[in-house]
Amino acid sequence: MDLRWPRSQAAIEAMQKERRRLALERALRSPFWKKRMPKLDLERVHEPEVWRRIPVLTKEALREIPADRFHEEFCIAPRTHVVEYWRSGGTTGRPLFYPRSAEDMQTNIAAFERAWALVGASADDCAHVSFPLGVHPVAHLYARAAINLGIGTVWCGAGNNTASEAQLELIGELKPTIWIGMASYGLHLANLAETKGIDLSRSTVKKLVVAAEPLSPVKREKLERAWGAQVFDHFGMTEAAIVSGESIDHSGLHAFTDFWHLEVLDDKGDPVREGEVGSLVVTALWSNTMTPFLRWSSGDLVSLTSSTGGPHPWSVFPIMRHARRTVGFFKVRGVNINHAELEDAMFRDPAVVDFRAEVRNAGDNDLLHLHVETRSGGSESIVQMVRRVFQVTPEVSLLARGTIAKEFEANVKAPRFVDRRG
Repeated sequence: MDLRWPRSQAAIEAMQKERRRLALERALRSPFWKKRMPKLDLERVHEPEVWRRIPVLTKEALREIPADRFHEEFCIAPRTHVVEYWRSGGTTGRPLFYPRSAEDMQTNIAAFERAWALVGASADDCAHVSFPLGVHPVAHLYARAAINLGIGTVWCGAGNNTASEAQLELIGELKPTIWIGMASYGLHLANLAETKGIDLSRSTVKKLVVAAEPLSPVKREKLERAWGAQVFDHFGMTEAAIVSGESIDHSGLHAFTDFWHLEVLDDKGDPVREGEVGSLVVTALWSNTMTPFLRWSSGDLVSLTSSTGGPHPWSVFPIMRHARRTVGFFKVRGVNINHAELEDAMFRDPAVVDFRAEVRNAGDNDLLHLHVETRSGGSESIVQMVRRVFQVTPEVSLLARGTIAKEFEANVKAPRFVDRRG
């Protein structure tokens, strides 16, 4: 079957009905699912009330499987069918490693080829790849899909693969037109470039493709200003691949609903109304010959709206908007401080170059401690802003320019928020 693009919404709906039943049938071969699955009428599994009887799958449930038993208990094909392993993302909890079959990889590579198409990339482009190179697959998949499309690639990896200063030199020497990586690392490179007297907005890079962490409007604006380039937000997960992506029309993230069945649920597990924010639950419709990810709770809050149509092949897909991760806040003296809201508030201040936030015990109270790099050298305006917005008075330490960028070198994801209360 041609997996490049579906022809119509009707074609997607027909595929969904067929592939959801197949996904369930495959999952029932897994010892893990056999113990958890209620008795279901396979002829009616496409009906919402039947489908929602399938338990939602969480990372916590998978972590209960001993690492050395994961294949035998969760997977549905022998180890001899494995062609590669993917490390689950995130910064907390025991990492998980998912095997992938050759058949699964056809879908996954196709999804990443679509990702390049969304941003208008062609053989005239060269992409500088700054996603981490390792067992986590995102850098490899973008690069391999780019090669399939004739797009040039520079496989740098993140700062722990190729030093950030060397990456800036390569951008100047090899003249890529597209930079891809995590938004936070894009900001680190921009901050480092500023300290080195390099104006990235005058480089050959005209498009930034970011993924692997939420992108707020404030962070997008900061990236676009520093790089002088368009930012394209893509969204995926190790349990699937690229799930949705922003295209050249910047109308939101087009969700590949022919590859993945997507549900947006409220706190009770019921579907929200179209356009409302809820928890994202994903089912792999094609890449499920090894790991049966059925009704996977991704940990993201999103909204979905119907396609408004258009001339591009991706116009048939619904539009996803990524609100934030369902986790990520400090509770300080009874006040909930959402990580994303704190990040936005800090980056709205043009004097703030970068920051790291910690919470620790200070006697009988909790203390929010901000480690900040600034252009102005002052901290009082930051203290006042945080007190005004969050009703918490922080302690602020000023760092030398480039300090946080150096810390980032050794990390796959920047530890911007750290709770040290134990």
